[in-house]
Amino acid sequence: MQEIKIRLPLRDEVIEKLRAGDYVYLKGDLYVARDAAHKRLMDLIKAGKKLPISLEGETIYYMGPSPAREGQVIGSAGPTTASRMDKYTPTLLDLGLKGMVGKGKRSSEVLDAIVRDHAIYFAAVGGAGALLSKCIRKSEIVCYEDLGAEAIRRITVEALPLVVLIDCKGNNLYEAASREYADNPGGTGDVGSEFGI
Repeated sequence: MQEIKIRLPLRDEVIEKLRAGDYVYLKGDLYVARDAAHKRLMDLIKAGKKLPISLEGETIYYMGPSPAREGQVIGSAGPTTASRMDKYTPTLLDLGLKGMVGKGKRSSEVLDAIVRDHAIYFAAVGGAGALLSKCIRKSEIVCYEDLGAEAIRRITVEALPLVVLIDCKGNNLYEAASREYADNPGGTGDVGSEFGI
């Protein structure tokens, strides 16, 4: 496992080198969106209409921030369970999305799309939203303001700490770690729930 600093947007040559289990620190701009915003994007795609954002080469953080206190850029910024976006994700990956940040397992359809579209899925640690918010230098709503915390935002991050969960080859940290952990007599076999990712 490596510890890697990555500047966004993600490039294919960077994605190619990442492996499930690598620790990464992201720097740069990415989108924030959850299920309500994903549904709106999908409705536009189905209707053949133009999206309000470009997905080409982009990364989406599945997160709905709490309100910012005075002097803060953003409130608590912990990850949302990624499986809530699974029904939308293969289509967005086919449209050029390269990275996703969330927590939890993904469907086999998403895993197949990650491999097909040469993308990557990162995990942020659940329960660490206040700490993660300190890595966010700028935040602005770019569309769907009426969705409140679920509006699509553009954020700028500095040293956002993540773990590669599924790499572009389809290697899946959940599966590998769960097998290894299950072989340990004291393990439960569910590494994700034990460690909040």
